Amino acid sequence: MYVDSHCHLNFPELAAELPAILDRMATNQVTHALVVSVNLPDWRGLMDLVAPHRNLWASVGVHPDYEDTQEPTAEELAELSQDAKVVAIGETGLDYYRLSEPLDWQRNRFCTHIRAARATNLPLIIHTRSSAEDTLKLMREENAAEAGGVMHCFTETWEVAQAAIDQNFYISLSGIVTFKNATQLHEVAANVPLDRLLIETDSPYLAPVPYRGKLNDPSKVIHVAEKIADLKGIPVADVAKASTDNFFKLFNKIVK
Repeated sequence: MYVDSHCHLNFPELAAELPAILDRMATNQVTHALVVSVNLPDWRGLMDLVAPHRNLWASVGVHPDYEDTQEPTAEELAELSQDAKVVAIGETGLDYYRLSEPLDWQRNRFCTHIRAARATNLPLIIHTRSSAEDTLKLMREENAAEAGGVMHCFTETWEVAQAAIDQNFYISLSGIVTFKNATQLHEVAANVPLDRLLIETDSPYLAPVPYRGKLNDPSKVIHVAEKIADLKGIPVADVAKASTDNFFKLFNKIVK
């Protein structure tokens, strides 16, 4: 039994073939998927997509890459999170890879999400790219540990992973861990404790080997688990059980 802790099934290339994706998930024993919000204008459509499916759940938030979009307030995020299908705040965080300073708007948005998570007692889904130092700094300053959450699609060092774990966060690994040249991430996978591990696809992106370069979907999360098991030298069943148990523990609004 597997779960996909982070995907974007509402993106057009996946939404168009949702019935087939759900069938492939069932075939591969992927029982649940968390469909993650990236902006507010598309959020209602995301909710309409997950509503009919007992194994699909949602978050509410605005991705740091979305500069020219509706800016959320903590109060607005808290209100939208009252929907029974919403189990997390995010994805949020910092991304200095594509955008350049001044990025105070991005840091302010991240703080808004942390405050909403603390107010609602919902976990955070954090995205960080080329910004680990500032991400961890703002997490500490805003007491993100009170809400807890997950560092999604983690690509940083083991030292950054340890610092996030110390702040009550899980580490989620994606298909990148299957890439041959991802040696830094292989170290993380080998060292992250099983009780702090999640797995994801971040689909439609980052398809794991042997599907690299192709369209990704939640049914392929099993390949992430298999690679982590190989790096840890343990049975894949252990990774499947731990990551699934952690998923339901963290996102505790989800009904199995």
